[in-house]
Amino acid sequence: MTETYTNKFLMIDLSCSSFETFPVPDAFKTDFIGGKGFGAKLLYDKVPPGTDPLDKNNLLMFMTGPLTGTMAPAMRGCVVTKSPLTGIFLDSYFGGSFAPEIKYAGYDGIIIKGCAQKPVFIWINDDHVEIRDARHLWGIDTLEANRLIKKELNDDTIKIAGIGQAGENKVLFALIGCEYNRQAGRGGAGAVMGSKNLKAIAIKGTKTVEVHNPQRFIKACTTAFKELETSPDVESFRQAGTAASVEFANETGLLPHKNYQNGTFAKAAMLADKGQAKHLWLGSNACMGCPIRCSKIGAVRTGKYKGIVTDIVEYESAALMGSNLDISDIRAVAHLVKLCDLYGVDSMSTGNIIGFAMEACEKGLIQSPKGIDIKFGGVEAAEHLIHAIAGRKGKLGKLLSKGVKQAAEQIGGSALDLAMHTKGLESPAWGPRGVSGMGLALMTTDRGGCHQRGFPVSYELSGEWEGHPLDPLSPVGKAKMVIALQNYSAGTDTLVKCDFATYGISDVTYAELLSAATGREVTADIFIKTGERIWNLVRHFNLAQGMDASKDTLPVRFVREPLPDGPAKGHRISNKDMAYMRQEYYKLRGWNKKGVPPKL
Repeated sequence: MTETYTNKFLMIDLSCSSFETFPVPDAFKTDFIGGKGFGAKLLYDKVPPGTDPLDKNNLLMFMTGPLTGTMAPAMRGCVVTKSPLTGIFLDSYFGGSFAPEIKYAGYDGIIIKGCAQKPVFIWINDDHVEIRDARHLWGIDTLEANRLIKKELNDDTIKIAGIGQAGENKVLFALIGCEYNRQAGRGGAGAVMGSKNLKAIAIKGTKTVEVHNPQRFIKACTTAFKELETSPDVESFRQAGTAASVEFANETGLLPHKNYQNGTFAKAAMLADKGQAKHLWLGSNACMGCPIRCSKIGAVRTGKYKGIVTDIVEYESAALMGSNLDISDIRAVAHLVKLCDLYGVDSMSTGNIIGFAMEACEKGLIQSPKGIDIKFGGVEAAEHLIHAIAGRKGKLGKLLSKGVKQAAEQIGGSALDLAMHTKGLESPAWGPRGVSGMGLALMTTDRGGCHQRGFPVSYELSGEWEGHPLDPLSPVGKAKMVIALQNYSAGTDTLVKCDFATYGISDVTYAELLSAATGREVTADIFIKTGERIWNLVRHFNLAQGMDASKDTLPVRFVREPLPDGPAKGHRISNKDMAYMRQEYYKLRGWNKKGVPPKL
């Protein structure tokens, strides 16, 4: 039967420089669809409890979905592994053109295991797989390595995913840079890649991705494009990307300022879309096959950092590297984020942990290095710390390269109260003290502190969920909403869709796209059902790795310290609130009181 699956995984063992292909089981397609589902199932089946994330036996997987490489709009790829930062499940998503090229080469996913004896990169040209020496590329940043590999292979059309110096040095929140300048950013997949002595994967495919019913699929795609075109939310992303969220978060008291001490920043507008348009943007840009065009191309045109080529500074980076550090110059923030991209380190975690370091220095818990004054508002201090973290240089660089959880634990004492993370993953730029449901979402995320596993903020602030009134400050009734959002997110991440597209494309249209592409008739509820199946599977994986219900919690600051500003001034999410939401959540998920799902 003609379908969009290639029905083939590529497994590469770096320890013995070998590769093989094996079929995608029919049960995988039925129960897990693709993307996150495939990765979760493989990780659960093949990575035993207790496996060190930086050990050769950990798997590093690049997964596609059944709609990847087709004309379906706004599709992406994902990296799945066991996180070295958290010790639990990690899926990290990326746009650009690397994921479609995997399909064009004839694979539904690439699975890497083992460890090379020396630095290497993998060259995949359809069925040809070669492991090549990369010692000359070691120590080179992500974008320069991309250029040099294309020069070596004499082909600028090759698509590349690779690491920078942070991944080589196994910084626990190192990322993977994917073609072109798109990042699988969160949770340290770049460190896993570095632990395998793998600098990059270069791939070129010449095969086509066929759909089961072309006429029906084209019709479904037309519907999807129309839904995107008529969505005011999508139009907002097209005009200003996520940068517009800076002022929204500031107005609602959710914007982190000075390591989340506050929820507003007086100079927020300078970091938002208007400030970026003035100082950075020159035009719009898009990932392959995406009509949203949420990204920008541009350059710093004035000031100290004049000449730096950049794209949009996404909300999370603008907030965590900007307001969170009390830095308002968007040109400086663009410079700092660009450094992170070149080194291959997550700008979200980096901004978070630099904020931690600045507050810790302010409170006398750690000392600034000689000649550097680590304090809020210090651009030079932030730049110094990025260099130190990526290179694991000096006492402070080595400490911070472990992530905020481990850094705080090593310092001890009151430093633990300043560490903003959940399950070891640094908190995103949405302080939840004014939106309790967002607090529950952060508490229960499958990969740690993450806003992309269900984002209830807009519903809470509107005061309504599915026709029922909703008090954003109350813990009551939040579990049902969070579970529904998490299940749908996990279900559609099997496709692998862009989160922004879900603001336009309906579940009915996604189901029709999947049916027409694969020949398997599905209805819209497949995403909720599959998402729930994946959520339970990942929970079992995480529990087997040593996680328990005590980790379903929020950073101390959100629990003990009332919000000092913004519309929700004076509110916090207490231990009592957390306990109520946690048990309501477990009950509605069918888990026991210790957060354990039924046996699979």
